[in-house]
Amino acid sequence: MTSHVRILRQAGPAPLPFLWALVAALIVALALPKTAGAVDRPASFADLAEAVSPAVVNITTTTTVASRLDEGSRPPGGSPFEDFFRDFFDGPRGGPEGPERPRPRQNQALGSGFVISEDGYIVTNNHVIERADEIQVEFFSGLELRAELIGTDPATDIALLKVEHDVPLPHVPWGNAEEARVGDWVIAVGNPLGQGFSVSAGIISARGRALQGNFDDYIQTDAAINRGNSGGPLFNMNGDVIGVNTAILSPTGGSIGIGFAMSSNVAMNVVDQLREFGSTRRGWLGVRIQDVTAEMAEAIGLDEAKGAMVTDVMEGPSLEAGMLAGDVILRFDDRRVEDTRMLVRRVADTAVGETVDVIVFRNGEEVTLAVTLGQRELAEAATGSVTPPLTDEAETGPVSFLGMELEPLNDSLREQLGLSSSSVGLVVRGVDPDSDAAGKGIREDDLITEVNQTPVASVEEFEARTEDAREAGRSSVLVLLRRDGEPRFVALSITD
Repeated sequence: MTSHVRILRQAGPAPLPFLWALVAALIVALALPKTAGAVDRPASFADLAEAVSPAVVNITTTTTVASRLDEGSRPPGGSPFEDFFRDFFDGPRGGPEGPERPRPRQNQALGSGFVISEDGYIVTNNHVIERADEIQVEFFSGLELRAELIGTDPATDIALLKVEHDVPLPHVPWGNAEEARVGDWVIAVGNPLGQGFSVSAGIISARGRALQGNFDDYIQTDAAINRGNSGGPLFNMNGDVIGVNTAILSPTGGSIGIGFAMSSNVAMNVVDQLREFGSTRRGWLGVRIQDVTAEMAEAIGLDEAKGAMVTDVMEGPSLEAGMLAGDVILRFDDRRVEDTRMLVRRVADTAVGETVDVIVFRNGEEVTLAVTLGQRELAEAATGSVTPPLTDEAETGPVSFLGMELEPLNDSLREQLGLSSSSVGLVVRGVDPDSDAAGKGIREDDLITEVNQTPVASVEEFEARTEDAREAGRSSVLVLLRRDGEPRFVALSITD
């Protein structure tokens, strides 16, 4: 090493042209965009963790659980064991008291949460506080306060709590999850496995994950999330909450790097409603919908398989606005609709009573409808639908068409199938197992009510709609069928 240094020293000063070339190279290097291998990485998460931890809380719930030998476990009246149980647990009649009856026991559970306002509103998961008799929160500072439940939303697993304190509480702001990108750094803070305040770091692995609910919009992360982290915050590098840690995917019950946090954009809307009303008030269109397949799109002349196809219109907002079964919803409130899941979320996030423009594809054209949204929670039991007009029953007996034995509805079939007297359509009396209809899942006793968005009451009408499609150069027709009252669209091939 010494000789090497000596050689360098003996080399003398570098020529002036070389120095200028070196400076130029450094300038160019600094001006070039960073490559994937040179992405900035945080030297430490310590400052961020220190800033947000005071607003994160540990949550302990206490739930009273009836003893196995409490009233619910006693034998029914008249049982030969009735006297035995009464004598053993309540004491013999007229004699000394028997053994003490088992008392209800109290179970405790642990979770996490975070404060969103200085006056003490706290967000957590519904499953953390569900059925709890008492909720206690502990702050990073050691402060312990009793919490009151303001409201819950099992559909998104969000709950809102409130604590009272004589000084403003540390709190954290919501962030915009829509701005987060796959690969962004995040940290999860919470109370994993009851170990107290703990921080884990990772990246966003995926966005827009759906687990089980209609309103799911989960951020997937590889930041360690374990039992007890539920309800805790997922932070971006600005210290904004972009997710509520909710679930993990694991065969062992511990973190394997696949955790899920409910998007802040969903959680914020739910929390605002719980704070104002104590419950959710989601927007409601009053339609049943299904995704559009490539075959269905081709059958109705839609350029691509997109949007949400209306299979049924119930009494309510959409019916009043003129929406029809067979319409394909392409845009809602000036935003593109890719599929049914996206539409459900956007409708639910829109205020009840608000009037929005809904663009639908109908008979080859786009039609704009002004729909005033109802409230989902009040209307979930509604089942009204648009019924096609009655037609004469001139045709009798099954007729074979497109691999199906079809028979027009009559009073006898309506009674047999439990249908109303106003029901109109073609009953599938049989299906060729080698036909496209069988491959698409059509079964005996299905009721076909529309073909290419037009009501049909006879096989002749079905054949006419099919011929119209062939003349238009299409290779399939769109069939609306009902099974046990539930509507569904199917695209049937009409090629020879």
